Order: sequence, then structure tokens, then C-alpha cells
Amino acid sequence: MTASTPVTRRKRDPERRERILTAAAKLTARRGFHAIGMADIGAEAGIVGSGVYRHFENKDAILVALLDRVMTRLQDGAAAILAAGPDDRAVLSGLIRDHVRVAIEDRTVLAVYHREVHNLPEDERRRLRRLQRHYLEDWVHVLAPLRPDLADGELRLAVHAAIGAVQSTLFFRSGLAPERLAELLEEMAHACLGVTCAPTSSVNRE
Repeated sequence: MTASTPVTRRKRDPERRERILTAAAKLTARRGFHAIGMADIGAEAGIVGSGVYRHFENKDAILVALLDRVMTRLQDGAAAILAAGPDDRAVLSGLIRDHVRVAIEDRTVLAVYHREVHNLPEDERRRLRRLQRHYLEDWVHVLAPLRPDLADGELRLAVHAAIGAVQSTLFFRSGLAPERLAELLEEMAHACLGVTCAPTSSVNRE
């Protein structure tokens, strides 16, 4: 190389990074995190194994990125609903509908979160668990004035039951159309919380 030869650096392609994450989610959901390697992920994404390392240092980094993505989507949705909701019941119904939407649209990644979060390095696992707790607290704070008959521990139990009802779809394929599945999951979550559903128009965040 002469002194006048320009040095060309390859730019990271964000679309390729997204393909890697999508491929990793599919493989992890199908086979488990420990059963796949970087080469498997690359092959699923249509990228040579060495190309995966241009975007992620190792497999743990891919898993962290996947779980961060789903937590960010839930948190961003909750923040928008909390800011825009006209009252507590509308906000609570909005939180339920948004969580149902994520559970259906990001089913694979959310399933990976529940199955694989324990495989993360301890600091990342604690960080994600902390984000999860903050998200659940948003639900508890909104539910509290709607269910003054419940003690603090009972409120948290109700929220966990509602989210558990929604996320039952992660591990059971009902065969229902997405619209019907969403309708039933929303009804079940509201029933767990003991709160009637607010009209859809009052909780839309689009």
C-alpha cells in the first residue's frame, strides 16, 4: 500500500444487523440458546459466520440486543400511553392492549426473553430485570386507584396474573386469528385485574 492509497472502511449495515437479530430469535425459540452458534445464526440470516462478528462481539451480545429490543418496545409503549391517557381506566386498558400487541407481533422475541434471560451475564440480567420491575410498577400505580379494595401485595398479584394471561400465548399456539386472539387476551387480562375495559378509541396511542 502506498502513502496515497485511500483506506476504505466497511460500514455496518443496520439491515444486516436486523437480519441477524431476527435469525437469532427464530433459532433460539426453535432450538434454545445453547444449541445454536454464531455460524448457525449467520446461515439463517444469509450471512457468513465472520460477518456476524462485524455487528456482535459474541452470542451473548446478540441475546442482550434481542431482549433490549422487546423491553424497549414495551417501555416506549407504556410511556406514550401514560402520557396520553385521559384517565386511569383508559390508561390501564391501553397498557393491556399494547402488551397484547407486542405478545402477538413480537411473540418469538418475547418468548426468547422468558426462556433465555437467565443465560445472560449477571449484570445484564439484573439490568433487564430492573427494567421489567419498573414496567410492572407502571401497571400497579395505574391499577391502585381503580382497585382501592386491594392491598399492595394483592395489586401486584393481579398485575402479574394479567400479564401472565397475555403471555400464555407465547407458549401455546391457539390457531386463532390474530384479531380474535387479541380480543380474548384483552378480556382475560381485564378480568384478572377486575377492571372493565375502556373503549378502544380512548386508549389509542397512534
